[in-house]
Amino acid sequence: MNIIRKAKLQDIDAVALIFEHIIDEEGQGKCTTGWQRGVYPTRNTAIEALENDDLFVMEEDGEIVAAMRLNKKQVPEYKNCQWEYPAEDDQVMVLHTLVVEPSVKKHGYGRKMVDYYEKYAKEKDCPYLRMDTNILNSRAREMYKRYGYKEIGITPCVFNGISGVELVCIEKKLD
Repeated sequence: MNIIRKAKLQDIDAVALIFEHIIDEEGQGKCTTGWQRGVYPTRNTAIEALENDDLFVMEEDGEIVAAMRLNKKQVPEYKNCQWEYPAEDDQVMVLHTLVVEPSVKKHGYGRKMVDYYEKYAKEKDCPYLRMDTNILNSRAREMYKRYGYKEIGITPCVFNGISGVELVCIEKKLD
């Protein structure tokens, strides 16, 4: 049985390890995220999210298999996007850094995390959902499209310390 919950301090090692495993997979040519080891995401990325009380994890049989950050913080690059749904900041819930442990791919964990994100946004009275991904991350882009999200635009930038990023801005309005 899996549980999605707010992360605790003892979850940080597992979340940081998922980041490392994904970057390892990219190094082996098994995926493309555009992330860089030691730059983003790092253990400090998880710690900062924990300190801000917006890090969530999925636990399966006592093991952390996925993580994400949920908050109302739109990154500055979002100002460069022509959002389909103009919305006040307090009506927008943002999904950041959704990760699933590569060794347990194809179990529907990504879908369950996105479902939780949507439910959480509804509970917080945020009908507008926004997120982003690197243009190189075709796996994430395809997944979000399947779940009814729309790519709004692409903005070139330095993102999370990584230069040359083409950031894909993605949104959805909840019914």
